[in-house]
Amino acid sequence: MNQNLAFADYAVFIIYFIVVSTYGYTVYRKRKHDEQDAKAYFLAEGNLTWWAIGASLIASNISAEQFIGMSGEGFFLGIAVAAYEWIAAIALIIVAVWFIPVYLKNKIYTMPQFLKTRYNESTALIMAVFWLFLYVFVNLTSILYLGAVAINGLAGGEYLHVIMIGLAVFALFISLGGMKVVAYTDVIQVAVLIIGGLVTSYIALTTVGQYFGVGENAIAGFKVLMREAPEHFKMIIPKPTATSSQLDINKYLTFPGLMSYLAGIWIINLNYWGCNQYITQRALGADLQTARTGILFAGILKLLMPVIVMLPGIAAYVLYENGHLPQLVGGKDGAYSAVLTFLPTGLKGLSVAALTAAIVASLAGKVNSISTIYTLDIHKKYIQKEAGEKQQVNIGRIAVFAAMLLAVLFTWNDILGIGGVGGFTYIQKYTGFISPGVFAMFVLGMFWKRTTGAAAIVGVILGFVLSVLFNEYAPMLFGNETLLYTAYPNGKGAYEIPFHICMGLSFLFTSLVMVAMSFAGPKINPKAFDIDSEMFKLKPQTTVLIVITLLIIVALYVKFW
Repeated sequence: MNQNLAFADYAVFIIYFIVVSTYGYTVYRKRKHDEQDAKAYFLAEGNLTWWAIGASLIASNISAEQFIGMSGEGFFLGIAVAAYEWIAAIALIIVAVWFIPVYLKNKIYTMPQFLKTRYNESTALIMAVFWLFLYVFVNLTSILYLGAVAINGLAGGEYLHVIMIGLAVFALFISLGGMKVVAYTDVIQVAVLIIGGLVTSYIALTTVGQYFGVGENAIAGFKVLMREAPEHFKMIIPKPTATSSQLDINKYLTFPGLMSYLAGIWIINLNYWGCNQYITQRALGADLQTARTGILFAGILKLLMPVIVMLPGIAAYVLYENGHLPQLVGGKDGAYSAVLTFLPTGLKGLSVAALTAAIVASLAGKVNSISTIYTLDIHKKYIQKEAGEKQQVNIGRIAVFAAMLLAVLFTWNDILGIGGVGGFTYIQKYTGFISPGVFAMFVLGMFWKRTTGAAAIVGVILGFVLSVLFNEYAPMLFGNETLLYTAYPNGKGAYEIPFHICMGLSFLFTSLVMVAMSFAGPKINPKAFDIDSEMFKLKPQTTVLIVITLLIIVALYVKFW
């Protein structure tokens, strides 16, 4: 017991833990009795409903880097960071309409399998190994570290490693039961994180209203935010001029206005939602209509996420600027934790449960994808070709345990330096280096029959090389006079190109090279996917969901342009 969390907070958290664990065990027992094959374990083939798919997508996506990192960006940038969520909703529509039909018609269960079927064995193996390293050493480590740091701050600051182990064990308990357990426990997790997140945002707004003398009213508090920080309610960050401050320059480098919408933010979202085993795995075992409805349901939930993960950051900014938050531990990334201090006893426990739900759901989903790729795309093909169904499940469970153990070891003393750059930046930076090449390889492979295997291999390597050049060696390529200078908190600085623009340049040149190489190859590619217009036809109810989502996004952009 400590000064931050009271008995009632612990009680709420323990109830959450018991409910999720009991439900997960119940689903596991039923799955173990009814389904014995490997595809049931890895994909829950044919057994996920649309609402389970949609909830699992959101629960796996929203984690500590969103709660902590995006609240921090809300503190720094304002509502512009909501573009990550609202453009994601459009990306999910694109994936549901055009990507998923291609996967399901060609019986694709893993992303390396897609590459083998469409290109060749070498491309599939290269990317399978790469994805394993990326998921373990970038995604798992950052989620685990950020989550443990956030909860540790609320628990008194003395239990980092205990919390880290607790999160890992909780996620292991869920993920060892297979995809069906992960997906259905995610329904509870997403309910907890949405309810807890909304409660946190509500308290943040009423606290603002109270401090500014308009009463404990959330709507009045929101109006105070718009009045006190009008620059935080602009979706488009203006391009710096000769008279711009360093703060304005740093904001533009983080999110470069309209240029973001021409390049980086689309690549980030389409690659993440459409070419990512961790995400698409939820839908790959379902029929087309169920998968589509689930993905579109996730898109609608995405519209709500900025209220949960961004609004507390803006509230923290207004409170901080007016002296009501005298200390912000950890810079902008401390904004969410600072807001939690205003929560009354009991509700603080609910918010911690929401944060834990987001972390555990993401960890469980990630290690399940790691075990799927390792077992089906590496172990079964290259190490133990005769492995039966039960052996594959056991291998998958060993992979789950090994991946989580590695993540704990590498975050134990922050070996990778996650804490130095911030978890959200850490993930975006290192996944963003390969996103242009991977997305080019996938989208050209799906929709252009002449794309060759050689072009795919060159594309993924070239995309990475170009990303490194544009991000790390921009002064050498373009000269300082054409770049923006960013100052860092440690007193150092660098001339650079905004991250989103680097991604756009990498994708453009990588695609051009892949197209040129493919034109030089055979005109008829026997490995091209068979695509017909019937695959992309929509049912009326699906069209209605899409139109509603798009109208809401348009209204939001009109309001906050």
